[in-house]
Amino acid sequence: MAKSYKIAVIPGDGTGPEVTAEAVKVLNAAAGKFGFKLDMTSFDFGGERYKRTGETLPDSAIEELRKFDSILLGAIGHPDVKPGILEKGILLKARFELDQYINLRPVRLYPGVETPIKGKGPDDIDFVVVRENTGDLYTGTGGFTMKGTPQEVAVQSAVYTRFQVDRCLKYAFEYTKKYGKKARGKGQNNTLALSGKTNVLTYVYDLWERAFHEMGQKQYPDIKREYYHVDATCMWFVKNPEWFDVIVTGNMFGDIITDLGAMIQGGMGIAAGGNINPEGVSMFEPIGGSAPKYTGQGVINPLAAICAGSMMLETLGEQKAATKIEDAVKFVTANKLKSLAAGKMGYSTSQVGDLVAGELAK
Repeated sequence: MAKSYKIAVIPGDGTGPEVTAEAVKVLNAAAGKFGFKLDMTSFDFGGERYKRTGETLPDSAIEELRKFDSILLGAIGHPDVKPGILEKGILLKARFELDQYINLRPVRLYPGVETPIKGKGPDDIDFVVVRENTGDLYTGTGGFTMKGTPQEVAVQSAVYTRFQVDRCLKYAFEYTKKYGKKARGKGQNNTLALSGKTNVLTYVYDLWERAFHEMGQKQYPDIKREYYHVDATCMWFVKNPEWFDVIVTGNMFGDIITDLGAMIQGGMGIAAGGNINPEGVSMFEPIGGSAPKYTGQGVINPLAAICAGSMMLETLGEQKAATKIEDAVKFVTANKLKSLAAGKMGYSTSQVGDLVAGELAK
């Protein structure tokens, strides 16, 4: 009997529904080819629903989403809704309430895709960032005093527990063991690097560094460990991206360095990410946003959404299907597209989805 997965689909705002439709198209093609089923249910959470009802992501929706095997998200962000309302009310609420404590961001340059880094190619830009996804400055710990006066004080604290740090590091070490460069035949070592700021953030990243080395020494002696200050990490992303294998870091630094990673891999049009609860429900998305100015034009690049679907299948255990989707995307970028930019691909949004699905079917 074919295995079946229940997938919640949240197309969201702007061009989200357009790119999600192509991801669903490719996922269904993969399911047919590899003999599993995808039972998809669509939800209308996003800006339009908020404008109609004042709701972002109600508690009842969180309980309903817990019943699914995974979530595919298009994009959140509406020009008529004040920034922060949808992001906090939908994205952050889902991450926190569903305890999606890992943000996984592959940074891979695909064949045929241009990088702004001169002289670098796909063999050089091929690493992964594991970002802790529920702690740090994002918890909202802090507040204002004397707001609106010349003496106003704003405090927002970076908070981590040893439990949060340990479970993120555990995931990162296990991921490196399974998917590091040595495991994929691309390096002499599987290497996990901690990116922090131990010379200034002497409490939070002292905790991270001690936990990192303790776990590595006791449980993962075969994995090489490195440490980089976050500012040096940014410099070396640009100068020597080939140095990196898997990087683990906190929520705030991870947010920053993964956007830099997206740029060196060719832009937001190809960058996908996963918000992962290894013991629960995970959520996968293109990281580029809703791009409202392109809504309805059929010109937006859907490859990041398609790659998010591939990540979802990998996390569900359908590794062969996930790899085949990624290989199909690589073929399309290498042989079909003129550019990844909206309106410059040489194909419409739906045609790009057809190209990937067609290559997948071969």
